[in-house]
Amino acid sequence: MTAIKLNRRQAMKRFAGAAALFGVAAETVTAEAATLPATSLRETDADAYWDRLRSEQFVMPGKRAFLNTGSLGVAARPVLDAVSGYLEQAAALDIGELQVERYPRWGYETLDAERSELAAFVGCSKDELAITHNATESMSIIAGGMPLEQGAEVLLTDQEHPSGRGPWQVREAKGELKTRVVDLPLPPDSPEQLVDRVISAIGPKTRVISFSGITSPTGLLMPIREICDAARERGIITVVDGAHMSGQVNYRIDDMHCDYYAGSPHKWLFAPAGSGLLYIREEHLDTHYPVIATAGWDDKSMKAGRFMRFGTNNRAIIKGMMAGLHFAQAIGPDAIYARIHELAVDVYDRARALPYVNLLSPEDDSMYGSLVTFHIDMPDSKLQKLWQLCDERLIWTTSNPYLRVSTHVHTRRSDLDLFFETLAEAAA
Repeated sequence: MTAIKLNRRQAMKRFAGAAALFGVAAETVTAEAATLPATSLRETDADAYWDRLRSEQFVMPGKRAFLNTGSLGVAARPVLDAVSGYLEQAAALDIGELQVERYPRWGYETLDAERSELAAFVGCSKDELAITHNATESMSIIAGGMPLEQGAEVLLTDQEHPSGRGPWQVREAKGELKTRVVDLPLPPDSPEQLVDRVISAIGPKTRVISFSGITSPTGLLMPIREICDAARERGIITVVDGAHMSGQVNYRIDDMHCDYYAGSPHKWLFAPAGSGLLYIREEHLDTHYPVIATAGWDDKSMKAGRFMRFGTNNRAIIKGMMAGLHFAQAIGPDAIYARIHELAVDVYDRARALPYVNLLSPEDDSMYGSLVTFHIDMPDSKLQKLWQLCDERLIWTTSNPYLRVSTHVHTRRSDLDLFFETLAEAAA
């Protein structure tokens, strides 16, 4: 099985292309209540541009070095304004839009306008897209509602988040199916190696391959389309856990050729916590069952919208998620990717120079976006010193089981300097 291997320039071209993605130039899109630094500054002094963007559009204190977007992103000021503004309007019962029983309640609405805009962003039709609370919920809807014969096998990788394997394991515990885990090489040599590792594991009872588009523990960008195409040739359903994808890489669902997709805009897409996406390919909509039910659960005319019928929820989150999307569009997804990937490569290069670091991210930077992971070979006493210093200096990253650094547009060069200075101090 052959996968596509890209160099850095090719990778950026593959994941960029904002005009093609949105059908509009980034400069024509404006963010709510956001005045961005001039793009001319980005062209002449990129670090100054991004530092200004952070200071003007994020509420993080200057001393905070936040290197953990992979766990939860930071909402920009326009997002916070959209959420608080809507909550205030709702409290005053002064909502100037179509209402459900005179008070808008997400969970009883299909939110067609919002879904249409989000669908254009992720690359699918509105009818195939539902809004959820997070990728965890989306994965549970996917796994819990998929009709599979008794004894069917689901292939997982050893790089799945607990939310990516847990829903399948619940069904396994009930005796409904079997799961089997494929071990991925760390670091992998090539995309081809990953495709071969997954596809060669297919057995006679394999009906589903469920895997992360970008792996949570190591930030590995999987060869999604190659795996999905190979699976489809064999009549196997593919599920992509895309929790780390939306906003990190410009990768469209229609490029992936998957059957199901779960996303979390509250990581790289600036959305407030509690924002999720669910994609179900058209051919599966009528046969997939909801796992949360209220009125309308069986109304198949709503298409993917019926998987949003789960009771009263906070509609202000939707307003915030759309503001996050508009903020990303105003900056330009191609510019975002170029910046955060450049910072990730900087992290990789700095880490590679350290004798006590074992990199788990691949050397080929087209195989990761803005997540770089490595193991630190230090005595426990020095590791404890490292975590203590990080706490004292307001450096946030992940530490278990590997150290994972994830960059975003608010990441400053000085944040990386501080982190690596702290790492060197702990190692001394």
